[in-house]
Amino acid sequence: MKLRLAPLFAGLASAGLLVTGLFAAFAGHAQAPTTPPAVRPVVLKAAHLFDGRSGRMVENGMVLVQGERIVSAGANVAVPDGARVIDLGDATLLPGFIDAHTHIADDHDDDWAAGIYNGMMRFPAEQAFHAQRNAKVTLDAGFTTIRVLGAGDFIDVALRNAINGGYATGPRMIVAGHAIGSTGGHCDSSPYPPTRVIPSTPMEGVCNGAEQCREATRLQMKYGADVIKICASGGVLSESDPVDVPQLTPDELKAIISEAHNWGRKVAAHAHGDTAARLAIEAGVDSIEHGSFLKPETLQLMKQKGVYLVPTRTTLLWTESKLAGYPPKIAGKAHAAYTSHEQMLRNAIRIGTPIALGTDAAVFPHGLNGREFGDYVDVGMSPAAALMTSSIGAATLLGVEKDVGTLEAGKYADVVAVPGNVLTDIRATEHPVFVMKNGQVVRGAE
Repeated sequence: MKLRLAPLFAGLASAGLLVTGLFAAFAGHAQAPTTPPAVRPVVLKAAHLFDGRSGRMVENGMVLVQGERIVSAGANVAVPDGARVIDLGDATLLPGFIDAHTHIADDHDDDWAAGIYNGMMRFPAEQAFHAQRNAKVTLDAGFTTIRVLGAGDFIDVALRNAINGGYATGPRMIVAGHAIGSTGGHCDSSPYPPTRVIPSTPMEGVCNGAEQCREATRLQMKYGADVIKICASGGVLSESDPVDVPQLTPDELKAIISEAHNWGRKVAAHAHGDTAARLAIEAGVDSIEHGSFLKPETLQLMKQKGVYLVPTRTTLLWTESKLAGYPPKIAGKAHAAYTSHEQMLRNAIRIGTPIALGTDAAVFPHGLNGREFGDYVDVGMSPAAALMTSSIGAATLLGVEKDVGTLEAGKYADVVAVPGNVLTDIRATEHPVFVMKNGQVVRGAE
């Protein structure tokens, strides 16, 4: 092989000399690089501003944007000469919303069986177009940053790369690749006859034993995962497992979480059941997703260790309202989780467990993510606290708090505006009138 490469390298060396000679020949004719024109500053104005950190409302709010970043935010911000002023009137300026639990590559379908069939019949490239549509709808809903906790065929990785490269439109995405879990568990495929549907492997996130789970973790990170998602307990929409039982052993959990942390990746644990959640917490997990059956002692432990709860309240409410459309076993699990979830969340609020907003969008239609804020208020959270589960709360969990989550100088200019005073009408988060991501207007004011 080396002998065959030698002529190639010799040819490349000759080509390099030729290119060097051409550059030298034309050097005297080269023009000095031109300075790009200055970006026109933008000033956003509205009757109210909620910065996402202080928890307070500012009247006559303003945000000064230069390029991708915020220069200043608050009241009485000086307007530079030549700035474009966007006056949104009786509205509230807020940091771009953050959803810590989505499935952007999956589609919602009220017909459960049809959704499975349609998903199985699509090629990955076709499903990627669906994911792009879902991402655009989510961005239009005011969510400028999302965490995607599981997707087939690494579609979430591909879409993240396309958005970052400017080839697609959507939120800033932190992605997991395939979710990791045990055979027959919530992260495994449905119990299709194995001769008809090929069983999943560690590449698809299904593992048994500590070393195989370590391999599955490494594979997700190899192919681009920013975060690792595990299924520590059973789930609602999976067919073969009880909803609350542990599905990963302590050794499997330690292997996954230690490997992810070695790579600087956080780990999110799907866990409805209390025992499963405690095992994950003791192993060092960073967040518990759903948490339907968590006991007060477990919520207290999460507070002590700084483990976030991502409640996905909207999903629990949605599935309860659609029980008739699910198979009986799934409907029974959905109702059991719903019945327990409200008291669990009230306990978490009372105890002071860290909470980051997350919805599980795809269980319900993408773009309705803003309902989660009001759903928290309905169980006793203050409107300001609900907003901060998305701003500083979710940003900190996702590890992006230096760049997004609050309206402060130096942060990316991710800004959403909703009608009126959001602290008196939290459901205004469901109806954004203006969205900006990275200083670019996405919705409204054009």
